[in-house]
Amino acid sequence: MTSVPQVSLKYPWETPPEPGEAIEVAEGVLWLRQPLPMKLDHVNIYAFDEGDSWTVVDTGFNTRKSRAIWEQVMAGPLGGKPIRRVVATHHHPDHIGLAGWFQSEHGAELITTRTAWLFARMLTLDVQEQWPEETLAYYRSAGMEQRIYDARVQDRPFNFADTVYPMPLGFTRIKQGDVFRMGGRDWDVHIGNGHAPEHATFWSRDDNLVITGDQILSSISPNIGVYATEPMADPLADWLEACERLSHLARPEHLALGGHKLPFGRLPLRMRQLIDNHHAALERLLDHLDRPMTAADCFSPLFKRTIGDGEYGLALVEAVAHVNHLYCIGKLDRTRREDGAWLYQRK
Repeated sequence: MTSVPQVSLKYPWETPPEPGEAIEVAEGVLWLRQPLPMKLDHVNIYAFDEGDSWTVVDTGFNTRKSRAIWEQVMAGPLGGKPIRRVVATHHHPDHIGLAGWFQSEHGAELITTRTAWLFARMLTLDVQEQWPEETLAYYRSAGMEQRIYDARVQDRPFNFADTVYPMPLGFTRIKQGDVFRMGGRDWDVHIGNGHAPEHATFWSRDDNLVITGDQILSSISPNIGVYATEPMADPLADWLEACERLSHLARPEHLALGGHKLPFGRLPLRMRQLIDNHHAALERLLDHLDRPMTAADCFSPLFKRTIGDGEYGLALVEAVAHVNHLYCIGKLDRTRREDGAWLYQRK
């Protein structure tokens, strides 16, 4: 996820809640956090008071630490009332990682989109002890730096199941156009894409709350990546389409509850910043590709900063997303290098 300008955004809270604690952001709505063991070191969670129970949106990773924090939250800020429903905005592990735990151990209902559930369920069952050849071929095709490639090959691959609790059969589907009742409010469900397929966002009819998940974030842009599962995908087109469509719903008075960083106001401004940021990156990339280069050669124009080893993987898949988009809309040619890497050049 790349840093982008934060000009004129409004942040009602400057300090996030500590693990196990909560901040009330609206009547009956609590903002919680779970830690993540990576550079983006947290995920936001929102709990909605249903009177005799709670609905929570997103969960954090499946780790002993996260489960212990949840036990602390349930006994403390949630006042001992049960969590009866878990809403997952999308299928990524930091958002759906403990959904199965809540279902199996706490009897909760899982509510999410069909694609999110299918992706998560499939990926929890797809455990690889060695790197699939398709993944390695994808890394080579993107021009992954040899030093990083060699180090990855020596390690066991990350598996979705490493941080996601086993998911039992059964969920409740939400889809575009649904009206969903949660926390004493009716919410219009609008589907995003690009960061994750069929990503759910929720727009309250009764006040100014919007649950944006990772579709729209306050001070970073959502990672938009291409993976070995669909190497010719164009998720950037999906993300831009979704954000343009959702931008017509946004009002300055909205309070956006994102999946990471701080809740924020002035949502229309933020959405325009994000959209314009990617169009500007595409223009810089086109100017950069006046000679043949791999996706891995494109970090400088896209991110305008040095990419460290810890960020390399996310940067690579996002670089592929941007060259794929320009290739798909006919702005680039590409040829295969002898080592398998695709070389892209402006037409």
